[in-house]
Amino acid sequence: MDKQTVVVLFGGRSSEHSISSATAGGVLGAIDRERYEVIPVGITRDGAFVLEEDRPEKFPLDADHLPEVVDNGTRVRWPEPGGDRMLRVAAPDGSTVDLGRIDVVLPLLHGLHGEDGAIQGFFDVLDVPYAGGGILDSAVCLDKHFTKLALSAAGIAVAPGITVRQSDWESDPESIRRAVAELGDVVFVKPSDAGSSVGVSRVDGGEGLDEALRIAFAESPKVLIETQVSGREIEVGVLAGRDGARARASLPGEVVLTTRSFYDFEGKYLGGDGVDIVCPAEVDESLIAELQEAAVRAFEAVDGRGLARVDFFVTPEGQLVVNELNTMPGFTPISMFPKCWIASGLSYRDLITELIEAGLHR
Repeated sequence: MDKQTVVVLFGGRSSEHSISSATAGGVLGAIDRERYEVIPVGITRDGAFVLEEDRPEKFPLDADHLPEVVDNGTRVRWPEPGGDRMLRVAAPDGSTVDLGRIDVVLPLLHGLHGEDGAIQGFFDVLDVPYAGGGILDSAVCLDKHFTKLALSAAGIAVAPGITVRQSDWESDPESIRRAVAELGDVVFVKPSDAGSSVGVSRVDGGEGLDEALRIAFAESPKVLIETQVSGREIEVGVLAGRDGARARASLPGEVVLTTRSFYDFEGKYLGGDGVDIVCPAEVDESLIAELQEAAVRAFEAVDGRGLARVDFFVTPEGQLVVNELNTMPGFTPISMFPKCWIASGLSYRDLITELIEAGLHR
């Protein structure tokens, strides 16, 4: 069987650049090389597409030195729509080299310009197949305000809260403070369109609200302030079906907080103490089925196309509250999404293959 050529795309202009690069390191190290030819393409923090080295060890998730795409002077030239689909690279000396015909792009981008429908629209215009989410589900899920609207319209429970725009806070902060006080003693302040817990703060009794909003507004001009939902934090992976088949869900995993007040960036990616990832979660069969059905329903509510990690709170009363969906969740070998699928019988390598093949099939 002839190998198909996959462009592994990572980095990007968002605040999650390093996590995307670390994800690429994991994927480059695990992708099935007998099945695919791989071309690593990085996007610098300034937005330049560069030809990267095919060295997984270059992109470790190291707390002391987070990986990143550095401008090496090359420039990737994407194919024209309806053309030969040949990927080319301009070298620093001005010469151009053909890298070969590409079959599909695997975007491993998180956050703005990568997980919000922007890069998906770019490849749609170029008529280049790509794996993962489409324009609509990516845009809806990155903006948590609209995620909640879509889920609520489908009858799916979400955390009570308000959306605050920076202009509202600057013009009438006291009315915002009153609205926040009505949400309860503990609230979480988060940018509407950032991920990986970047810019998220916990506020107790109103103390530190100004600083929490300052941090969140640095990431987005629109911020969610939500009531604390007490319960277990359970996450489920979803993969889109093919040929009209319904999406399928993984076994659930659980985020168990021991000493941390919430699942922040350090706890997720940098090995910080105070949090354990348990996969599969210790839940009974009936709850597993309920979580899986709810995850697929949430995926359908946002018109999911590729994959998603659906994050729940399971209250002591047994209510399932959806916190958010991620259409390109953390995808390092130790991330929850791969771990949930590994626990469900799909290896990390096979999971990568599933995403690529779904992109080709679509």
